[in-house]
Amino acid sequence: MATSLTTFTDEARIALDTLAGRATTLFAPSVRLGVTGLSRAGKTVFISALVHNLIHGGRLPLFEAQRTGRIARAFLEEQPDDAVPRFQYEDHIAALVDHRSWPDSTRAISELRLTVEFESASGWNRLFSSGKLSVDIVDYPGEWLLDLPLLGKNYAEFSRDAFELAALPVRAGLSADWRQLAGTVDAAAGADEMLARRLAEAFTAYLRACKLDERALSTLPPGRFLMPGDMDGSPALTFAPLPGLAESRPRPGSLHAMMERRYEAYKTHVVKPFFREHITRLDRQIVLIDAMQALNAGPGAVADLERALTEILACFRPGRGSFLTDFFARRIDRILIAATKADHLHHESHDRLQAIVRRLADRAISRADFSGAAVDVLALAAVRATREGTVKQGRETLPVIIGTPLKGETIGGETFDGKSETAIFPGDLPSALDSIFEEAGRADMQPETPVRFVRFRPPRLERDADGLKLSLPHIRLDRALQFLIGDHLA
Repeated sequence: MATSLTTFTDEARIALDTLAGRATTLFAPSVRLGVTGLSRAGKTVFISALVHNLIHGGRLPLFEAQRTGRIARAFLEEQPDDAVPRFQYEDHIAALVDHRSWPDSTRAISELRLTVEFESASGWNRLFSSGKLSVDIVDYPGEWLLDLPLLGKNYAEFSRDAFELAALPVRAGLSADWRQLAGTVDAAAGADEMLARRLAEAFTAYLRACKLDERALSTLPPGRFLMPGDMDGSPALTFAPLPGLAESRPRPGSLHAMMERRYEAYKTHVVKPFFREHITRLDRQIVLIDAMQALNAGPGAVADLERALTEILACFRPGRGSFLTDFFARRIDRILIAATKADHLHHESHDRLQAIVRRLADRAISRADFSGAAVDVLALAAVRATREGTVKQGRETLPVIIGTPLKGETIGGETFDGKSETAIFPGDLPSALDSIFEEAGRADMQPETPVRFVRFRPPRLERDADGLKLSLPHIRLDRALQFLIGDHLA
Protein backbone atom coordinates (compact mmCIF):
# COMPACT_ATOMS: atom_id res chain seq x y z
CA MET A 1 0.00 0.00 0.00
CA ALA A 2 2.86 2.36 0.78
CA THR A 3 3.90 2.60 -2.88
CA SER A 4 0.47 3.96 -3.81
CA LEU A 5 0.95 6.85 -1.42
CA THR A 6 3.62 8.51 -3.55
CA THR A 7 4.13 9.83 -7.05
CA PHE A 8 7.21 9.36 -9.25
CA THR A 9 8.40 12.82 -8.14
CA ASP A 10 7.98 11.86 -4.49
CA GLU A 11 10.02 8.70 -5.02
CA ALA A 12 12.80 10.69 -6.71
CA ARG A 13 12.99 13.08 -3.75
CA ILE A 14 12.96 10.18 -1.31
CA ALA A 15 15.84 8.54 -3.20
CA LEU A 16 17.91 11.74 -3.13
CA ASP A 17 17.21 12.27 0.58
CA THR A 18 18.16 8.67 1.34
CA LEU A 19 21.37 8.89 -0.67
CA ALA A 20 22.39 12.07 1.15
CA GLY A 21 21.62 10.49 4.53
CA ARG A 22 23.56 7.31 3.72
CA ALA A 23 26.59 9.33 2.61
CA THR A 24 26.83 11.06 5.99
CA THR A 25 26.68 7.76 7.92
CA LEU A 26 28.83 5.62 5.63
CA PHE A 27 31.67 5.41 8.17
CA ALA A 28 29.53 5.94 11.26
CA PRO A 29 26.98 3.10 11.56
CA SER A 30 23.53 4.17 12.65
CA VAL A 31 20.00 2.81 12.82
CA ARG A 32 16.82 4.89 12.83
CA LEU A 33 14.26 3.48 15.26
CA GLY A 34 10.70 4.74 14.94
CA VAL A 35 8.59 4.69 18.10
CA THR A 36 4.88 5.19 17.63
CA GLY A 37 1.61 4.17 19.17
CA LEU A 38 -1.85 5.41 19.76
CA SER A 39 -2.82 7.83 22.50
CA ARG A 40 -1.70 6.90 26.02
CA ALA A 41 0.13 3.78 24.87
CA GLY A 42 3.30 5.01 26.59
CA LYS A 43 5.69 6.18 23.84
CA THR A 44 7.39 8.82 25.98
CA VAL A 45 7.82 6.41 28.89
CA PHE A 46 9.20 3.68 26.60
CA ILE A 47 11.89 5.91 25.10
CA SER A 48 12.85 7.37 28.47
CA ALA A 49 13.15 3.92 30.07
CA LEU A 50 15.10 2.48 27.14
CA VAL A 51 17.69 5.26 27.26
CA HIS A 52 17.86 5.29 31.08
CA ASN A 53 18.50 1.54 31.30
CA LEU A 54 21.24 1.61 28.66
CA ILE A 55 23.01 4.66 30.09
CA HIS A 56 22.81 3.42 33.69
CA GLY A 57 23.50 -0.26 33.01
CA GLY A 58 20.07 -1.52 33.97
CA ARG A 59 19.13 -5.13 34.46
CA LEU A 60 18.64 -6.42 30.91
CA PRO A 61 19.33 -10.17 31.05
CA LEU A 62 17.76 -10.95 27.67
CA PHE A 63 19.63 -8.16 25.87
CA GLU A 64 22.60 -10.23 24.73
CA ALA A 65 25.20 -7.48 24.33
CA GLN A 66 24.50 -6.20 27.85
CA ARG A 67 24.30 -9.66 29.43
CA THR A 68 27.71 -10.68 28.05
CA GLY A 69 29.36 -7.44 29.15
CA ARG A 70 30.22 -6.28 25.63
CA ILE A 71 28.70 -2.80 26.00
CA ALA A 72 31.39 -0.39 27.17
CA ARG A 73 29.07 2.59 27.58
CA ALA A 74 25.98 4.28 26.18
CA PHE A 75 25.59 8.05 26.03
CA LEU A 76 23.54 10.79 24.40
CA GLU A 77 24.92 12.81 21.51
CA GLU A 78 23.73 15.81 19.56
CA GLN A 79 21.02 14.69 17.17
CA PRO A 80 21.72 14.95 13.43
CA ASP A 81 18.46 16.65 12.36
CA ASP A 82 18.54 20.34 13.33
CA ALA A 83 14.97 20.95 12.14
CA VAL A 84 13.42 18.28 14.40
CA PRO A 85 12.72 19.05 18.09
CA ARG A 86 14.84 17.12 20.56
CA PHE A 87 13.14 14.50 22.72
CA GLN A 88 13.40 16.05 26.17
CA TYR A 89 14.81 12.98 27.90
CA GLU A 90 16.12 14.82 30.96
CA ASP A 91 12.75 16.43 31.71
CA HIS A 92 10.91 13.13 31.35
CA ILE A 93 13.36 11.30 33.63
CA ALA A 94 13.03 14.05 36.23
CA ALA A 95 9.26 13.55 36.18
CA LEU A 96 9.57 9.76 36.52
CA VAL A 97 12.39 9.55 39.05
CA ASP A 98 12.25 12.74 41.10
CA HIS A 99 8.53 13.49 41.12
CA ARG A 100 7.12 9.98 40.53
CA SER A 101 4.76 11.38 37.91
CA TRP A 102 4.21 10.28 34.34
CA PRO A 103 5.69 12.65 31.73
CA ASP A 104 3.55 14.54 29.24
CA SER A 105 2.45 12.47 26.26
CA THR A 106 3.72 12.84 22.71
CA ARG A 107 2.20 15.84 20.95
CA ALA A 108 4.55 16.17 17.98
CA ILE A 109 7.56 14.54 16.40
CA SER A 110 10.88 14.56 18.28
CA GLU A 111 14.22 12.81 18.07
CA LEU A 112 17.14 11.66 20.22
CA ARG A 113 20.52 10.14 19.35
CA LEU A 114 21.83 7.45 21.68
CA THR A 115 25.31 6.12 20.91
CA VAL A 116 26.45 2.70 22.11
CA GLU A 117 30.12 1.71 22.25
CA PHE A 118 30.52 -2.06 22.27
CA GLU A 119 32.82 -4.96 21.49
CA SER A 120 31.59 -7.28 18.75
CA ALA A 121 31.15 -10.95 19.62
CA SER A 122 32.81 -11.82 16.30
CA GLY A 123 36.57 -11.55 15.89
CA TRP A 124 36.07 -10.83 12.18
CA ASN A 125 33.71 -7.97 12.95
CA ARG A 126 36.17 -6.55 15.48
CA LEU A 127 38.70 -6.15 12.67
CA PHE A 128 36.39 -4.11 10.43
CA SER A 129 33.86 -2.51 12.79
CA SER A 130 34.38 0.58 14.91
CA GLY A 131 32.32 -0.99 17.71
CA LYS A 132 30.11 2.08 17.79
CA LEU A 133 26.43 2.34 16.87
CA SER A 134 24.25 5.46 16.87
CA VAL A 135 20.57 4.79 17.49
CA ASP A 136 18.45 7.69 16.25
CA ILE A 137 15.15 7.35 18.11
CA VAL A 138 12.25 9.07 16.32
CA ASP A 139 9.15 9.64 18.44
CA TYR A 140 5.91 10.51 16.65
CA PRO A 141 2.16 10.26 17.37
CA GLY A 142 0.38 7.24 15.95
CA GLU A 143 -2.54 9.51 15.05
CA TRP A 144 -0.29 11.16 12.45
CA LEU A 145 0.58 7.77 10.99
CA LEU A 146 -3.12 7.01 10.52
CA ASP A 147 -3.26 10.01 8.17
CA LEU A 148 -1.05 8.31 5.59
CA PRO A 149 -3.85 6.26 3.96
CA LEU A 150 -5.45 9.62 3.05
CA LEU A 151 -2.72 10.05 0.42
CA GLY A 152 -4.39 7.28 -1.58
CA LYS A 153 -7.92 8.68 -1.26
CA ASN A 154 -9.64 11.59 -2.95
CA TYR A 155 -12.04 13.78 -0.97
CA ALA A 156 -15.16 11.86 -2.04
CA GLU A 157 -13.60 8.55 -0.94
CA PHE A 158 -12.47 10.06 2.35
CA SER A 159 -15.98 11.39 3.00
CA ARG A 160 -17.66 8.09 2.17
CA ASP A 161 -15.29 6.10 4.41
CA ALA A 162 -15.70 8.60 7.27
CA PHE A 163 -19.50 8.35 7.23
CA GLU A 164 -19.44 4.54 7.00
CA LEU A 165 -17.12 4.41 10.02
CA ALA A 166 -19.19 6.93 11.98
CA ALA A 167 -22.34 4.86 11.46
CA LEU A 168 -20.90 1.74 13.12
CA PRO A 169 -22.73 0.81 16.35
CA VAL A 170 -19.72 1.66 18.50
CA ARG A 171 -19.55 5.19 17.00
CA ALA A 172 -23.12 6.05 16.01
CA GLY A 173 -24.02 7.80 19.26
CA LEU A 174 -20.76 9.74 19.35
CA SER A 175 -21.10 10.99 15.78
CA ALA A 176 -24.83 11.78 15.89
CA ASP A 177 -24.50 15.57 16.28
CA TRP A 178 -21.96 15.89 13.48
CA ARG A 179 -23.92 13.62 11.13
CA GLN A 180 -27.11 15.51 11.85
CA LEU A 181 -25.45 18.84 11.02
CA ALA A 182 -23.83 17.43 7.88
CA GLY A 183 -27.19 16.05 6.77
CA THR A 184 -28.62 19.59 6.57
CA VAL A 185 -25.86 20.84 4.28
CA ASP A 186 -26.10 21.31 0.52
CA ALA A 187 -22.64 20.54 -0.79
CA ALA A 188 -23.43 22.27 -4.09
CA ALA A 189 -24.34 25.56 -2.38
CA GLY A 190 -21.90 28.43 -2.21
CA ALA A 191 -18.82 28.22 0.01
CA ASP A 192 -19.53 29.42 3.53
CA GLU A 193 -16.60 29.94 5.91
CA MET A 194 -18.69 29.85 9.10
CA LEU A 195 -20.50 26.70 8.01
CA ALA A 196 -17.16 25.05 7.21
CA ARG A 197 -15.96 26.00 10.67
CA ARG A 198 -19.06 24.56 12.38
CA LEU A 199 -18.71 21.32 10.44
CA ALA A 200 -15.01 21.02 11.29
CA GLU A 201 -15.69 21.71 14.98
CA ALA A 202 -18.50 19.13 15.12
CA PHE A 203 -16.35 16.55 13.34
CA THR A 204 -13.43 17.22 15.72
CA ALA A 205 -15.72 16.92 18.76
CA TYR A 206 -16.80 13.49 17.50
CA LEU A 207 -13.17 12.38 17.09
CA ARG A 208 -12.33 13.61 20.60
CA ALA A 209 -15.28 11.69 22.05
CA CYS A 210 -13.99 8.52 20.37
CA LYS A 211 -10.62 9.00 22.06
CA LEU A 212 -11.95 9.11 25.64
CA ASP A 213 -10.81 6.29 27.95
CA GLU A 214 -14.27 4.74 28.23
CA ARG A 215 -14.49 4.48 24.43
CA ALA A 216 -10.79 3.82 23.62
CA LEU A 217 -11.30 3.98 19.85
CA SER A 218 -8.17 4.13 17.74
CA THR A 219 -8.98 4.96 14.10
CA LEU A 220 -9.26 8.75 14.23
CA PRO A 221 -7.98 10.47 11.07
CA PRO A 222 -7.24 13.27 10.31
CA GLY A 223 -4.75 13.10 13.18
CA ARG A 224 -3.93 16.82 13.27
CA PHE A 225 -7.55 17.60 14.14
CA LEU A 226 -6.74 16.19 17.59
CA MET A 227 -3.18 17.56 17.70
CA PRO A 228 -3.25 20.77 15.60
CA GLY A 229 -0.22 22.48 17.12
CA ASP A 230 0.62 25.75 15.36
CA MET A 231 -1.83 24.90 12.57
CA ASP A 232 -4.85 25.37 14.81
CA GLY A 233 -7.50 27.38 12.96
CA SER A 234 -5.74 27.23 9.58
CA PRO A 235 -7.83 26.52 6.43
CA ALA A 236 -5.95 23.23 6.00
CA LEU A 237 -7.60 22.06 9.25
CA THR A 238 -11.00 23.65 8.63
CA PHE A 239 -12.76 20.98 6.60
CA ALA A 240 -14.93 17.93 7.25
CA PRO A 241 -16.42 15.04 5.28
CA LEU A 242 -19.65 15.74 3.41
CA PRO A 243 -22.37 13.13 2.74
CA GLY A 244 -23.55 11.83 -0.61
CA LEU A 245 -20.80 13.27 -2.81
CA ALA A 246 -20.58 12.33 -6.47
CA GLU A 247 -17.22 11.45 -8.00
CA SER A 248 -17.58 14.24 -10.57
CA ARG A 249 -15.71 17.51 -10.11
CA PRO A 250 -17.50 19.97 -7.81
CA ARG A 251 -18.89 23.27 -9.04
CA PRO A 252 -16.29 26.06 -8.61
CA GLY A 253 -17.09 28.26 -5.64
CA SER A 254 -19.23 25.62 -3.93
CA LEU A 255 -18.89 24.29 -0.38
CA HIS A 256 -17.88 20.97 -1.88
CA ALA A 257 -15.08 22.62 -3.86
CA MET A 258 -13.80 24.50 -0.80
CA MET A 259 -13.78 21.39 1.36
CA GLU A 260 -12.05 19.36 -1.34
CA ARG A 261 -9.39 22.04 -1.83
CA ARG A 262 -8.65 22.16 1.90
CA TYR A 263 -8.52 18.37 2.15
CA GLU A 264 -5.96 18.28 -0.67
CA ALA A 265 -4.00 21.07 1.06
CA TYR A 266 -3.94 19.00 4.25
CA LYS A 267 -2.48 16.08 2.31
CA THR A 268 0.06 18.26 0.49
CA HIS A 269 1.31 20.40 3.36
CA VAL A 270 0.86 18.08 6.36
CA VAL A 271 0.66 14.40 5.46
CA LYS A 272 3.04 14.06 2.52
CA PRO A 273 6.01 15.89 4.13
CA PHE A 274 5.63 13.76 7.26
CA PHE A 275 5.74 10.58 5.17
CA ARG A 276 8.64 11.69 2.99
CA GLU A 277 10.81 13.26 5.70
CA HIS A 278 10.28 10.75 8.51
CA ILE A 279 8.51 7.46 7.72
CA THR A 280 10.60 6.66 4.62
CA ARG A 281 13.81 7.13 6.64
CA LEU A 282 13.14 4.46 9.27
CA ASP A 283 15.07 1.18 9.61
CA ARG A 284 13.28 -0.37 12.59
CA GLN A 285 9.89 0.29 14.18
CA ILE A 286 8.04 -0.41 17.41
CA VAL A 287 4.26 0.12 17.60
CA LEU A 288 2.91 0.44 21.14
CA ILE A 289 -0.75 -0.33 21.82
CA ASP A 290 -2.93 -0.16 24.92
CA ALA A 291 -4.76 -3.44 24.36
CA MET A 292 -6.14 -3.59 27.90
CA GLN A 293 -7.93 -0.28 27.56
CA ALA A 294 -9.57 -1.56 24.36
CA LEU A 295 -10.55 -4.83 26.05
CA ASN A 296 -12.08 -2.90 28.92
CA ALA A 297 -14.07 -0.68 26.54
CA GLY A 298 -15.59 -3.68 24.77
CA PRO A 299 -15.58 -5.62 21.48
CA GLY A 300 -16.19 -2.52 19.35
CA ALA A 301 -12.98 -0.94 20.66
CA VAL A 302 -11.04 -4.15 19.98
CA ALA A 303 -12.29 -4.17 16.37
CA ASP A 304 -11.31 -0.52 16.02
CA LEU A 305 -7.82 -1.21 17.41
CA GLU A 306 -7.39 -3.96 14.83
CA ARG A 307 -8.54 -1.59 12.08
CA ALA A 308 -6.03 1.04 13.23
CA LEU A 309 -3.22 -1.50 13.44
CA THR A 310 -4.01 -2.70 9.92
CA GLU A 311 -3.80 0.84 8.55
CA ILE A 312 -0.58 1.55 10.45
CA LEU A 313 1.18 -1.55 9.12
CA ALA A 314 0.01 -0.79 5.60
CA CYS A 315 1.80 2.58 5.71
CA PHE A 316 5.27 1.20 6.43
CA ARG A 317 7.78 0.16 3.79
CA PRO A 318 8.76 -3.34 4.85
CA GLY A 319 11.46 -5.56 3.44
CA ARG A 320 15.17 -6.14 3.15
CA GLY A 321 17.19 -4.25 0.61
CA SER A 322 20.51 -5.07 -1.01
CA PHE A 323 23.79 -3.20 -0.54
CA LEU A 324 23.03 -1.13 -3.66
CA THR A 325 19.30 -0.46 -3.19
CA ASP A 326 19.81 0.57 0.44
CA PHE A 327 21.59 3.69 -0.79
CA PHE A 328 18.41 4.92 -2.46
CA ALA A 329 15.55 3.54 -0.32
CA ARG A 330 15.31 2.53 3.30
CA ARG A 331 13.16 -0.42 4.27
CA ILE A 332 11.89 -1.39 7.70
CA ASP A 333 13.11 -4.93 8.26
CA ARG A 334 11.92 -5.41 11.85
CA ILE A 335 8.66 -4.32 13.47
CA LEU A 336 7.72 -4.99 17.07
CA ILE A 337 4.08 -4.69 18.17
CA ALA A 338 4.03 -4.31 21.94
CA ALA A 339 1.13 -4.24 24.37
CA THR A 340 2.09 -1.85 27.15
CA LYS A 341 1.16 -1.69 30.84
CA ALA A 342 1.77 -5.39 31.46
CA ASP A 343 2.51 -4.40 35.07
CA HIS A 344 -1.23 -3.74 35.49
CA LEU A 345 -1.77 -7.50 35.27
CA HIS A 346 -0.40 -10.41 37.29
CA HIS A 347 2.25 -12.30 35.31
CA GLU A 348 -0.16 -15.26 35.06
CA SER A 349 -2.14 -13.20 32.51
CA HIS A 350 0.83 -11.97 30.45
CA ASP A 351 0.69 -14.93 28.06
CA ARG A 352 -2.99 -14.19 27.39
CA LEU A 353 -2.25 -10.52 26.72
CA GLN A 354 0.51 -11.50 24.33
CA ALA A 355 -1.76 -14.03 22.60
CA ILE A 356 -4.41 -11.33 22.09
CA VAL A 357 -1.82 -9.00 20.55
CA ARG A 358 -0.53 -11.84 18.37
CA ARG A 359 -4.04 -12.44 17.05
CA LEU A 360 -4.51 -8.71 16.41
CA ALA A 361 -1.16 -8.51 14.61
CA ASP A 362 -1.68 -11.64 12.50
CA ARG A 363 -5.08 -10.45 11.30
CA ALA A 364 -3.78 -6.93 10.64
CA ILE A 365 -0.76 -8.22 8.72
CA SER A 366 -2.89 -10.44 6.49
CA ARG A 367 -5.40 -7.68 5.78
CA ALA A 368 -2.70 -5.08 5.10
CA ASP A 369 -0.94 -7.42 2.65
CA PHE A 370 2.16 -6.90 4.75
CA SER A 371 5.29 -8.95 4.14
CA GLY A 372 9.04 -8.72 3.83
CA ALA A 373 9.97 -7.89 7.42
CA ALA A 374 10.33 -9.75 10.69
CA VAL A 375 7.38 -8.99 12.96
CA ASP A 376 7.17 -9.92 16.63
CA VAL A 377 4.74 -9.19 19.46
CA LEU A 378 5.37 -8.63 23.13
CA ALA A 379 3.64 -7.73 26.38
CA LEU A 380 5.82 -5.27 28.27
CA ALA A 381 5.98 -2.47 30.81
CA ALA A 382 8.75 0.00 30.01
CA VAL A 383 8.51 1.21 33.61
CA ARG A 384 7.18 -1.28 36.10
CA ALA A 385 4.97 0.59 38.57
CA THR A 386 3.79 -2.44 40.57
CA ARG A 387 5.04 -5.59 42.24
CA GLU A 388 3.20 -8.86 42.72
CA GLY A 389 1.80 -10.57 45.79
CA THR A 390 -1.05 -12.73 47.05
CA VAL A 391 -3.95 -12.14 49.43
CA LYS A 392 -6.26 -14.54 51.25
CA GLN A 393 -9.97 -14.20 50.56
CA GLY A 394 -11.77 -16.86 52.54
CA ARG A 395 -10.27 -20.16 51.45
CA GLU A 396 -9.06 -18.71 48.17
CA THR A 397 -5.63 -17.19 47.52
CA LEU A 398 -5.76 -14.44 44.92
CA PRO A 399 -2.80 -13.12 42.88
CA VAL A 400 -2.62 -9.32 43.26
CA ILE A 401 -0.54 -6.39 42.10
CA ILE A 402 0.71 -3.85 44.62
CA GLY A 403 1.40 -0.20 43.86
CA THR A 404 0.43 3.40 44.54
CA PRO A 405 -2.64 4.37 42.48
CA LEU A 406 -2.70 7.88 41.07
CA LYS A 407 -4.62 10.46 43.06
CA GLY A 408 -8.30 10.39 42.10
CA GLU A 409 -8.29 6.83 40.73
CA THR A 410 -11.26 4.79 41.95
CA ILE A 411 -12.13 1.13 42.20
CA GLY A 412 -15.00 -0.52 44.03
CA GLY A 413 -16.20 2.82 45.35
CA GLU A 414 -12.79 3.66 46.89
CA THR A 415 -10.97 6.81 45.75
CA PHE A 416 -7.20 6.83 46.17
CA ASP A 417 -5.10 9.70 47.53
CA GLY A 418 -1.97 9.17 45.41
CA LYS A 419 0.15 8.38 48.50
CA SER A 420 -0.96 5.02 49.86
CA GLU A 421 0.01 1.66 48.48
CA THR A 422 -2.74 -0.85 47.88
CA ALA A 423 -3.15 -4.41 46.65
CA ILE A 424 -5.54 -4.94 43.75
CA PHE A 425 -6.81 -8.11 42.15
CA PRO A 426 -6.85 -7.01 38.49
CA GLY A 427 -8.98 -9.84 37.17
CA ASP A 428 -8.17 -12.26 34.39
CA LEU A 429 -8.04 -11.66 30.68
CA PRO A 430 -10.40 -13.84 28.60
CA SER A 431 -8.88 -17.20 27.75
CA ALA A 432 -11.14 -17.81 24.72
CA LEU A 433 -9.65 -15.56 22.05
CA ASP A 434 -12.25 -16.51 19.45
CA SER A 435 -15.02 -14.97 21.52
CA ILE A 436 -13.17 -11.63 21.71
CA PHE A 437 -12.87 -11.31 17.95
CA GLU A 438 -16.18 -12.90 17.00
CA GLU A 439 -18.02 -10.34 19.13
CA ALA A 440 -15.97 -7.38 17.85
CA GLY A 441 -18.87 -5.94 15.88
CA ARG A 442 -21.33 -5.75 18.77
CA ALA A 443 -22.90 -2.44 19.71
CA ASP A 444 -22.60 -3.26 23.41
CA MET A 445 -19.67 -1.26 24.80
CA GLN A 446 -19.18 -3.23 28.01
CA PRO A 447 -17.06 -6.41 28.21
CA GLU A 448 -18.47 -9.27 30.21
CA THR A 449 -15.42 -9.59 32.50
CA PRO A 450 -13.57 -6.27 32.59
CA VAL A 451 -10.05 -6.01 33.93
CA ARG A 452 -9.83 -3.73 36.98
CA PHE A 453 -7.72 -1.08 35.33
CA VAL A 454 -6.17 1.43 37.75
CA ARG A 455 -3.35 3.81 36.85
CA PHE A 456 -0.40 3.74 39.23
CA ARG A 457 2.31 6.24 40.06
CA PRO A 458 5.85 5.46 38.88
CA PRO A 459 7.82 3.41 41.42
CA ARG A 460 10.10 4.80 44.09
CA LEU A 461 13.62 3.91 42.95
CA GLU A 462 15.92 2.09 45.33
CA ARG A 463 19.48 3.26 45.89
CA ASP A 464 22.69 1.27 45.69
CA ALA A 465 25.44 1.14 48.33
CA ASP A 466 26.85 4.45 47.09
CA GLY A 467 23.48 6.18 47.37
CA LEU A 468 22.87 6.31 43.61
CA LYS A 469 19.40 5.56 42.34
CA LEU A 470 19.12 2.34 40.35
CA SER A 471 17.76 2.16 36.81
CA LEU A 472 14.05 2.09 36.13
CA PRO A 473 12.47 -1.36 36.63
CA HIS A 474 10.67 -2.89 33.67
CA ILE A 475 9.00 -5.97 32.23
CA ARG A 476 10.58 -7.36 29.01
CA LEU A 477 12.24 -4.13 27.90
CA ASP A 478 15.34 -6.26 27.38
CA ARG A 479 13.48 -8.52 24.94
CA ALA A 480 12.34 -5.47 23.00
CA LEU A 481 15.90 -4.14 22.80
CA GLN A 482 17.24 -7.50 21.63
CA PHE A 483 14.72 -7.70 18.82
CA LEU A 484 15.08 -4.08 17.71
CA ILE A 485 18.86 -3.52 17.80
CA GLY A 486 20.50 -6.71 19.10
CA ASP A 487 21.74 -7.82 15.68
CA HIS A 488 23.54 -4.50 15.16
CA LEU A 489 25.56 -5.17 18.32
CA ALA A 490 26.46 -8.78 17.49
